[in-house]
Amino acid sequence: MAQSGSAAERIEDAERAREELRAALKGAGITLPSLSLDGVSLAGDFPRPLVDLGRCTPDLARRIAETVRKGAL
Repeated sequence: MAQSGSAAERIEDAERAREELRAALKGAGITLPSLSLDGVSLAGDFPRPLVDLGRCTPDLARRIAETVRKGAL
């Protein structure tokens, strides 16, 4: 759905994408505690929701990088 549909539909799509990412990361043993929607991107008459991956420790960043590299093979 990306950028089509009503504001509510775009926000719901971003929420679904966030939950898909959360589930995929959980399956890889990774939790991003601050995974959320970016509040600023939800503002205005035509919101363009962004999934905010948040912050993590350097160790977790390395685990994510390792998981992505393995998945890319």
